[in-house]
Amino acid sequence: MYTHAIVRRPGENFAEGLTSFKGPPADYKKALEQHEAYCSALERCGVEVVRLEADLAHPDSTFVEDVAVLTRDAAILTHPGARSREGEVDGIREPLRRFFQTIHEIEAPGTLDGGDVCEAGKHFFIGVSRRTSEEGAKQLAAFLAREGFTTSFVDIRPMKSILHLKSGIAWAGDGKLVVMEELASRDEFRGYELIRVARGESYAANCVRVNDYILIPAGFPGIARELIAQGFRVLELEVSEFQKLDGGLSCLSLRF
Repeated sequence: MYTHAIVRRPGENFAEGLTSFKGPPADYKKALEQHEAYCSALERCGVEVVRLEADLAHPDSTFVEDVAVLTRDAAILTHPGARSREGEVDGIREPLRRFFQTIHEIEAPGTLDGGDVCEAGKHFFIGVSRRTSEEGAKQLAAFLAREGFTTSFVDIRPMKSILHLKSGIAWAGDGKLVVMEELASRDEFRGYELIRVARGESYAANCVRVNDYILIPAGFPGIARELIAQGFRVLELEVSEFQKLDGGLSCLSLRF
């Protein structure tokens, strides 16, 4: 059960963050409204939300998940794969010290984005991607092994449809993984019960199990029906402005 979640308010220059999106820029006012609804949903799930102020020096910093990986007993600070995001790590260090006595850190030349790390019970899937290098993945695996976790690597570098591993998979608990169709046949996920997300709804694979609920992006009725049919309590949230910055629901908080 999660008891806390750390979020960071989007800054006024939020729309200047890194993105592959080619359409209209993100709307700051709408992003604030969506972010506040997200925080309210987390509180509904029973967690205390720790709100950090906007970091105008780093437009992407509202995506706090990328700068740390958390276990029950330790925090691992990452080394983001985009140079413009490296400074975000210092901004999360002190907030995490309030909650964790043990803090590890990924060191150069390794790079690691938290969005490439999917916890599945006592096992962690670590994506090797355009942002997370093999060296960064190996450093994280070593830290997690000290904490009693097993790991496996999932190489998504050939894939153009997702930036991070967790853009395509999510842990739903009870041995179940929500998986986008393009990843469903991967050997790494054998032994798990897969909840497949159809190609037309791939963005919704980035959902978040928070205690008794699963948060999913609004506008994807197929996966919503499937999750409800499987007995999950679903909360649908608008995240259109964060999608324009290549972000999703999991990116917006650090949960522990």
